[in-house]
Amino acid sequence: MFPPSDSRNTDPTTPAAVTADANLNAPPPSSSDEDFFSSVSVASSSSSEDTQSHTQTPPQTPISWPADSVITQAWVISLMEAFDWGSRNLPPSEFPSILSVQVFDKLVLSASKLLHKEPNCVRIDGFGTDSSVVVVGDVHGQLHDVIFLLRDAGFMADNRVFVFNGDYVDRGAWGLETFLLLLAWKVSMPHKVYLLRGNHESKYCTSVYGFEKEVLTKYGDKGKHVYRKCLGCFEGLPLASIIAGRVYTAHGGLFRSVATTPSKRSKGKKTRKLILNPESSSLVLGSLEELSRARRTVLDPPWEGLNLIPGDVLWSDPSMSPGLSPNKERGIGLLWGPDCTDEFLKKYNLKLIIRSHEGPDAREKRSGLGGMDEGYTIDHVVESGKLITLFSAPDYPQFQATEERFKNKGAYIVLNPPNFDAPVFHSFEAITPRPKANPFYDFEDVIDSDEELDLASMVS
Repeated sequence: MFPPSDSRNTDPTTPAAVTADANLNAPPPSSSDEDFFSSVSVASSSSSEDTQSHTQTPPQTPISWPADSVITQAWVISLMEAFDWGSRNLPPSEFPSILSVQVFDKLVLSASKLLHKEPNCVRIDGFGTDSSVVVVGDVHGQLHDVIFLLRDAGFMADNRVFVFNGDYVDRGAWGLETFLLLLAWKVSMPHKVYLLRGNHESKYCTSVYGFEKEVLTKYGDKGKHVYRKCLGCFEGLPLASIIAGRVYTAHGGLFRSVATTPSKRSKGKKTRKLILNPESSSLVLGSLEELSRARRTVLDPPWEGLNLIPGDVLWSDPSMSPGLSPNKERGIGLLWGPDCTDEFLKKYNLKLIIRSHEGPDAREKRSGLGGMDEGYTIDHVVESGKLITLFSAPDYPQFQATEERFKNKGAYIVLNPPNFDAPVFHSFEAITPRPKANPFYDFEDVIDSDEELDLASMVS
C-alpha cells in the first residue's frame, strides 16, 4: 500500500485546513452584486475560522503587467493574494479592478504561446536527486483550496515540478481566478508547471456548469472577449504527460486506437481519403504514437468520427470489468478494465497511471470502485503497476442541492526520486468558511457528474 500523508499546516501565516459543514438552505442561483452582499454563503455554514483575516490590508491593485514582461514568482504571489482578497471583499462585477482586460490579454497570450507549442503528451524528465513532482487532480474553481494546496506542497521551484490534471473551472465560484493563477505560474516557470486539459476545459461544459456566466459577470461588456480568449487557451492545453518515463497522467485516462486505412485512389485523383478501418469496430487500446497525432485544438472533443482520442483521454473512466467498452453513462469516451491498465503499463514500461475526472458525486454511483472520501482511490492493482484516481477539490461540489454534503477531502500526490513511481498521498480538508459567493449555474437542476450529455450541442 502506498503511504498516505494527511497534510497539516505548520506555517502560522497560512490558512489552516478544516472541515466544511453543510448548508441545508441554499439560496437560488444568482450573481448580482446586491445578492452577493446580502445572501448567506451556499458553500458552507461552518463556524470554523480560516486563520487568514478577511479584513486584511487590500493589496496594491489593479495588478500591473511587468514593464519588462517577465513574470516572476513574486508577481504571481501578488496576483494570488489579490485574487484571494478580491474574492472576500469585492462583488464579482468589480473583478476588473483587480485584473484589467489589458493585463488579462497579455497573460493569456503569453500562456497560450507556451501551451500550443507543447506536444499532446508532454514528457517530463531531467530531474535532480533532490527533485520532486506534485500531481494535482480536479480543482473546479475552488480558489482558496488551491491556494492552500500550493502553500502546503510548497510553491513551484527549480527542484519542484507541478503537473495539473485539468478541470480548473466550472461548478466553483472562482474558476477564472483559479485558471489565471495557474496560467501565471506556467508563464513564470514554464518547465516546472504543466497544465493538462480536463473535460471541463471545453465550450459545452463551461456553458452548462458556470464558467461562461462567471466570466460574463466578472468582465461585463468585455466578458465575451475574455471568454473567447479562455476557450482559445483551453485548446492549447496538452492532453497527457509522462513523468520520468514511469508515470502516465491524464484527466480521464486511456483511449482507443482509431485505425485508418487509405481508400483506393480513383483514377485521375491525386489525393486519397482516409476512412475508418472496418476491422476497428472492435475496440482496441490506443498507442502513444496515435495520441501524439490526435488533433487537440477543438472546442469540444468529438464523440464520433476520426478524432476520437481527445474525447477518450478527457472523458473515459476505469471499470472493474475487463476490456474496452463505450462509456454509455457519459455518452462519450470509454470504460477500460484492469487488463487494459496492465497492457498499457507493460507496453510502455510504466508503473503508474494517475487520472482524475471523478469526484465524490460520480463515485457514489460506480459499483466496484472506491469512494472519494480521502481525495484518491487505487482502482486497479495489476502485475505491471497501479491505476490511481486523484481528486483535489475538497468538500465538492461547492454548491450542493442535497441535504447532506459529501465532505470529501481533496488530495495531491508527491513523486520522489529515484524512480518517481512510489506516490505519497497528501489528503487535506476544505478551507472554511469559504467566502460568500453565489453560483453561476443552476446547481439544483444541472446534470450530475457530467452524465447524459447533450452531444448534439457539442459539435464544434
